[in-house]
Amino acid sequence: MLWARRAPSLARRGAPWGWARSAASGANSGQPSPESRADSKYRETVLLPRSGFPAQLPGRLQPEAEVELQQKCGFSELYSWQRQRNIKNEFCLHDGPPYANGDPHVGHALNKILKDITNRFHMMRGYKVHYVPGWDCHGLPIELKALSELKETQNLSPMEIRQRAKEFAERAIEKQKSAFIRWGIMADWANCYRTFDRKYEAKQLSIFHKMYDKGYIYQDYKPVFWSPSANTGLAEAELEYNQQHVSRSVYIKFPLLKTPPKLASVIAGCSTVGLLIWTTQPWTIPANQAICYMPDSDYSIVKCANTGECYILAANRVESTAAILDTQFEVISTCKGVDLENGSCAHPTITGKESPFLPANHVTMAKGTGLVHTAPAHGMEDYSVALHHQLPMDCLVDEGGFFTEAAGPELQNKAVLEEGNEAVIQMLQAAKSLLKEEKCVHSYPYDWRTKKPVIIRASKQWFVNTANIKVTAQELLKKVKFIPASAVNRMLEMLDRRTYWCISRQRSWGVPIPVFYHKTTGESLINSEIIENVIKIVEQHGSDAWWTLPVEQLLPRKIAAKVDSHDVLDYVQGQDVLDIWFDSGTSWAHVLEGADQRADLYLEGKDQLGGWFQSSLLTSVATRKKAPYKTLVVHGFTLGEKGEKMSKSIGNVVDPDVVINGGQDHSKEPPYGADVLRWWVAESNVFTDVLIGPAVLSAAKDDINKLRNTLRFMLGNMADFNPETDSIPSSEMYVIDQYMLHLLQDYAKKVTEAYKEYDYGKVIRLLQAFHTRDLSNFYFSIIKDRLYCEEEKDPKRRSCQTALVEALDVVVRSFAPILPHLAEEVFQFLPYKKESESVFRSGWINTNSVWKKPGLEEVVEAACAMRDSFLGSIAGKNALEHEVVIVIDPGLLFELMETLQSEESSSVSQLNEIMMASQTTLLSELPIEMATDENIIKGTFLINLEGGDIREESSYKVIVLPAAKAKCLRCRKYTADSPLSLCPRCTEVMAGK
Repeated sequence: MLWARRAPSLARRGAPWGWARSAASGANSGQPSPESRADSKYRETVLLPRSGFPAQLPGRLQPEAEVELQQKCGFSELYSWQRQRNIKNEFCLHDGPPYANGDPHVGHALNKILKDITNRFHMMRGYKVHYVPGWDCHGLPIELKALSELKETQNLSPMEIRQRAKEFAERAIEKQKSAFIRWGIMADWANCYRTFDRKYEAKQLSIFHKMYDKGYIYQDYKPVFWSPSANTGLAEAELEYNQQHVSRSVYIKFPLLKTPPKLASVIAGCSTVGLLIWTTQPWTIPANQAICYMPDSDYSIVKCANTGECYILAANRVESTAAILDTQFEVISTCKGVDLENGSCAHPTITGKESPFLPANHVTMAKGTGLVHTAPAHGMEDYSVALHHQLPMDCLVDEGGFFTEAAGPELQNKAVLEEGNEAVIQMLQAAKSLLKEEKCVHSYPYDWRTKKPVIIRASKQWFVNTANIKVTAQELLKKVKFIPASAVNRMLEMLDRRTYWCISRQRSWGVPIPVFYHKTTGESLINSEIIENVIKIVEQHGSDAWWTLPVEQLLPRKIAAKVDSHDVLDYVQGQDVLDIWFDSGTSWAHVLEGADQRADLYLEGKDQLGGWFQSSLLTSVATRKKAPYKTLVVHGFTLGEKGEKMSKSIGNVVDPDVVINGGQDHSKEPPYGADVLRWWVAESNVFTDVLIGPAVLSAAKDDINKLRNTLRFMLGNMADFNPETDSIPSSEMYVIDQYMLHLLQDYAKKVTEAYKEYDYGKVIRLLQAFHTRDLSNFYFSIIKDRLYCEEEKDPKRRSCQTALVEALDVVVRSFAPILPHLAEEVFQFLPYKKESESVFRSGWINTNSVWKKPGLEEVVEAACAMRDSFLGSIAGKNALEHEVVIVIDPGLLFELMETLQSEESSSVSQLNEIMMASQTTLLSELPIEMATDENIIKGTFLINLEGGDIREESSYKVIVLPAAKAKCLRCRKYTADSPLSLCPRCTEVMAGK
């Protein structure tokens, strides 16, 4: 129908929707026709929609309108308002702290908006939301960025570094906070937590204290992931793996020195024998202490066709290794790995050094030679072997990744990953031990901040013994709800692989490990009293005190005296700081309230399965044997539109500020406002990686505009309606209006369940299906005639207005957590609200159980089946130009249709309204004059009532005829007696006007 079209001139003035255009004949002749003059005469009598709510805002106005709404609707006060409510039920979402080292990006937007949707939903449902936003403020990346702003950094003291780093973190926090507020994130922004706050640091050290007292924290000399580019140890969570890393892999022979007794007779005939080794890290060869084999695997003694030398290697690696070395191996004998026992070989580059053969379960047969070069200072499994067999664990590499003096003059001061690697290869070649060098492309760990390769290097560090915690942690984790459910297995696997956690870092910017070292012996001094004293000082002065106060204040004499006879001044403060994962992993102790101190939800990206989720779990389990969370929601990362990583060089980086306010060229980067950003987050499948780009954002904008049109229609048809005085009881409403309430209740139930499951993509799908299919395409098209052309206060019109009020309320509340700006904007335009009330202060969707009526679906859906038959037969034509005859044999289906039309023929019945024809005739038998198959559409409908107790399939016939009467000049139905008169319905409405 034309009613919903908007005349452009009227639209500019904020006037009602457009009505009928002039008849074509009158427009062409320059003189209005009689019909056109009549159109004009009755135009003002039609009750067209009226609302100032815009169908869409020009892009440049959208950001301004949102900021104005935030101020007008009290966005900044909403969190404190809901906290003050007298409500028992509380929902706690513990905010994982974003890193305070840069500008806000779309990854922040994805995370913070997901959290905000969650919090707003729970708040509307009547929960008191506990959400304290926070920032992770310590660590190397902040330190490096802060120092990069300075020209000279060599001679800076720890306190100068700390001051610079803190200032940098504070600036980053303010930038991010402003962005989060602009996105509409509900929180108490005046009371956030920051990991450099002294109360936070003191609480963190108290967790360290508890873990130390329970024996979980210890100091040891072990191999750890080490970043030469950052001069510090790293935890596994601080690694990222480069799948395209290229290593210089080598095949080496270790000359047999001591023949294993069980192989003496076999090897006796060989002139020279060597063990074949393959490694991707040649620089570790100088640190070799042993060769490991798999006891139960088969090994072969082979003779090389090229050189005549004999080699030992795994039996199933013979052919592949020979091919790589471009030779052929003749198998002389095969034995079990255990037969290598008590043998040894000579070190290829260090004269006089012997490397024993040792059994080990970590030896793999998938690649290499089945014999593993073992350097305890540079490998986790190697370290375990060395510990068991009491091998030396000397590290020949310093903190910068350079060979030390102990490595010898040929290697000293050479970077192990560069010229040091080359030097070792040259030494192997000179010793005639290098059989092959080739490039190996493989996955290799990089420092996630400096983006440079790491090494494994033994050093003295502080550790958490996770081996003694993880069994309990894994059991508790199985009781946590994971969304998606598959994430629990990934986290359990990560925990299983973690035998210890290195928590010390060799930096200045962080919370100090409260330990003192003897100046002469280097022995460490730490106990409960020392830790307690440091906690009190940090609580009062912050962690800067570790570097500013004298040692005698940090380590009181009475405490030192209890330990040994040394003087306090014989000690110096340790310079290591705690791993930032320990910083953030203790946030539950500072932020969560109540005796239980457990959050209902942690919601973060998938990288936190090995990061914050894990460090929080380990610290909580170690100190109180419970998980700090009940549910974990894990989302993916943000990628470009084609699924590629975002990169400035590619030019696909999406800046949230540009999304909201537009770029320099609005034709290329239009301003969308925050709600488009929020829609993108909600509609995405966040449980995988999430794509964003111009096409995605433009589509989101279009989707919101379609929703705005639906909302505008409902608002426009409420201008003369007051729900308190004009509503119709549901039992007296038109059946189609009752059916809409029925659909509303079903929609509300499904939407609520989707929110509960954190499936916001499903919420969007339900919303789009409901507002486009059920409302715009179906319901609105049916009720327009009744809305526009019935008398203003007629109960028939009030009936559909009652349904529209309920539909608008349900729909707006259903998307309010996702689109808070749009929801509040709609509430500003409600014509029946005396004082504009915030949608968020008035609760969740409120439906009525009486809306769900047995049999209602059968009545409407049966009528709609016949309607579809009718409309399908006149595709592209005006339904009002036709009459419909429906023939149904006597029975249940006929009785159902009679509830919609009691008389035989009608142009104003509920059945005719659904059919959208000018007149509908309902018959129980086919008239003789119509008994021709040419115009008859046949169909069947299955009635299913009372849970299947009543089932009846009935057939029907639909006959479509041209309308017999003239078009009414007011309502456009073909129900008038003459071209210049009104139909009986419009005549009655116009009586006295």
